[in-house]
Amino acid sequence: MDAGADRTPLESALRKARWRILPLLGLGYLAAFTDRVNISFAAESMNRDLHFSPSVYGLGAGLFFISYALLEIPSNGLLLRFGARRWLARIMLTWGLLAAAMMFVRGRPSFYGMRLLLGAAEAGYFPGVLYYVSQWFPLGQRARAISWFYVSFPLSSTVMGAAAGSLLRLDGVLGLRGWQWLFLVEGLPAVLLSVAFWFGLPDRPARAKWLNERERTALDAVFAERHDAGDERREGWKLLQGVLREPRVWVFGWFNFCMLGTTYAVSFFLPGMVRELTGLSLERVGYLIALIGVVAAVVMILNAAHSDKTMDRRWHVLGPVLLMAAMVLVAGVHLRGAAVGVMLATLLIVFASILGPMNVIATELCRGRAAALAVATQNMCGIIGGFAGPYWMGWMREETGGYAVGIGSLSVVCLVAAGCIVWLTGVRTVNVTNVREKILNATPELADEG
Repeated sequence: MDAGADRTPLESALRKARWRILPLLGLGYLAAFTDRVNISFAAESMNRDLHFSPSVYGLGAGLFFISYALLEIPSNGLLLRFGARRWLARIMLTWGLLAAAMMFVRGRPSFYGMRLLLGAAEAGYFPGVLYYVSQWFPLGQRARAISWFYVSFPLSSTVMGAAAGSLLRLDGVLGLRGWQWLFLVEGLPAVLLSVAFWFGLPDRPARAKWLNERERTALDAVFAERHDAGDERREGWKLLQGVLREPRVWVFGWFNFCMLGTTYAVSFFLPGMVRELTGLSLERVGYLIALIGVVAAVVMILNAAHSDKTMDRRWHVLGPVLLMAAMVLVAGVHLRGAAVGVMLATLLIVFASILGPMNVIATELCRGRAAALAVATQNMCGIIGGFAGPYWMGWMREETGGYAVGIGSLSVVCLVAAGCIVWLTGVRTVNVTNVREKILNATPELADEG
């Protein structure tokens, strides 16, 4: 962790931030995403025990995203007021307790109510972290930084896949069903991590005790010109009004809606679909999804690193989105056989690859404090897609007796997302700040020389 004789203060500060901040944020999102979608593994036994139909399950899975979406912007506003350390720790504590409390679901009303409460508790974590990361890492390193935190998204499939089979086999132990053990055990890590966030996460570089004075100054110099002084003076509703008037925020929000809607529509039903198509046991399906999660993590980091190296965001997002459109179209037309089951599972790999460069675009649509509200607005739109996708799949399965129509229709959604990216990356804004930061990213030693 020492700076070393051959490192500039900026390089040393960024290296320390990578090791001190990103692993903690990544573990937090790993716990969050696990608690969000572990019902996909609990679904078969829980639905049987509680007599839930596919549409009831799909609605309950999606209700999480309604309360999450409604509270995204207020949550990030409170993060600006209370600081990242306090607010992110609060989020983790409440969602961990509620995730474990899912074990007490007894019927449709309690299922719907608990999913709504879980969404309300977790609201703001991802956009808060995304804004927080953008305050530590400059553009030339941001996709990699985001990918190292966001790598927990595909790895959550690994954790769930590896743990779900073992936890479900505890069925009957201490009078609890296997799905109850799943919720209880997987909710506890978030509670423990909330303590680590409270004591280990600095609100901003100026408060990081593990940075020396030269390192803090170097980081401040990189970000000083990135903040809009007008935004810094505006508070509350006026700041939000400026964000809501920006059309690019809403176009990116629509892109988010399409992408998360597609991904969650598949992932919430993935274990069951893969099991039907391949004939594997639920435990073996879990191991397959776990393996795919590891591959997705590697692909995600590699694509983000190449995006930073080339400073290209468009094709590092657009290419995978078009591939997703082709995959769901093929699956919808020919939804049978083990090969299609494996292909649907690998859809997670393709989606994971876009997350680094995609979220760099998100952090650059607004500057300063406005960026926190812009990211929350975009994520709110995506989370609504997270509700629509699973509900659509559950409804289509009930109406048609299978998954083919629901999956095939997602190809249109992916094409709309591709159009959003073409429009966003075609709107160019060139200013002295962007040019100066690219130079500093390429030659960090210049930051010390002003």
